[in-house]
Amino acid sequence: MTTRRTFITGISALALSACGGAPSLPGRSARIPDDLRPVRNADYDAWVAAFRPRASAKGISAATLNAAFAEAGFIPGVVTRDRSQPESAYSLEDYLSIAASPERISKGRAAFARHRATLNALETRYGVDAEIITAIWGLESQYGERRGTVPVISATSTLAFDGRRGAFFERQLIAALRILQSGDTTPARLVGSWAGAMGHTQFIPTSYLAYAVDFTGDGRRDIWSDDPTDALASTAAYLAKSGWQRGLKWGGELGAAGTPAGRTLTPQSGGPSFAVTANFGAIKRYNNSDLYAIGIGHLADRIAGGAAIQGGFPPDSNGLTKGDRITLQQRLTARGFDTGGTSGVIGPKSRAAIKAYQASTNSAVTGTPSRALLASLG
Repeated sequence: MTTRRTFITGISALALSACGGAPSLPGRSARIPDDLRPVRNADYDAWVAAFRPRASAKGISAATLNAAFAEAGFIPGVVTRDRSQPESAYSLEDYLSIAASPERISKGRAAFARHRATLNALETRYGVDAEIITAIWGLESQYGERRGTVPVISATSTLAFDGRRGAFFERQLIAALRILQSGDTTPARLVGSWAGAMGHTQFIPTSYLAYAVDFTGDGRRDIWSDDPTDALASTAAYLAKSGWQRGLKWGGELGAAGTPAGRTLTPQSGGPSFAVTANFGAIKRYNNSDLYAIGIGHLADRIAGGAAIQGGFPPDSNGLTKGDRITLQQRLTARGFDTGGTSGVIGPKSRAAIKAYQASTNSAVTGTPSRALLASLG
């Protein structure tokens, strides 16, 4: 079964952000990059013309098709991103540095407090812990700050036309058209990430049709609204239908207070181990990644006031600890080489800063962090 997010690379290797190379969540940017704007393309137009009868045969009306494609077009940047997803996998230490960063924890506690009544009502209705719902919201869209602005019809039709995963994205396109035909939203509001994930908790269109709910009772399953109620309820419904067991913790760090019995998991050699329960598996139905599920569980625990990970992590393959990497980023930044942040995660911007520094000192330009590099920055 295709889970909600297996249509793109799992979160353990999500698209890299410019900020220190951290996993980037589907974004609601201030402006749409030029390469993510629909453009005219004759071959795409011919594909759409051939697609229309297939959509009609599946019950999509001519009126829906006309409205959906009135402003739609080929998006070059969608194809570029689909073909260039990074293969790098993050360590658990790096992943948690982003997933449960101080900022995300702080914002999560504030978001939980603002929406406590709704979240508690969802926990009562669906049995899913309110903090787990909040944590998914936090990882998927930074609590609604980054919901995506790419037109979903254009994005999914572009990827269906491109053909690399044509059958899958044609199913997503048909599902998106059904969403419009049902009246849940309009073509202008049907926006999301470059790959068609939508709303506060980034549902793909087929998952929306299967799991989205109208918790507000206004007749629309509105996951795009500034009001996150329907999106959070849809996430709770998804987890409930994915086997979430009421009252059971997701798991926890071995040796920590309150950790339930469960299967032992050690995602990073030399790092902490975790006991995980059946609810860990339910989270993985949302995104099929051990790092994602641990990130969600741990962020939920921190939002609830729990402690940071107690176990230590070994130095990385370059012999640097997280503290060393943070110091390296701080020293590069102080010298005018922008690392995009000081999270301790070495990503594209940090590597670019290292290269620029190495070039400025007539050293071999590798972009690789090392203890010698750290020492040279004094």
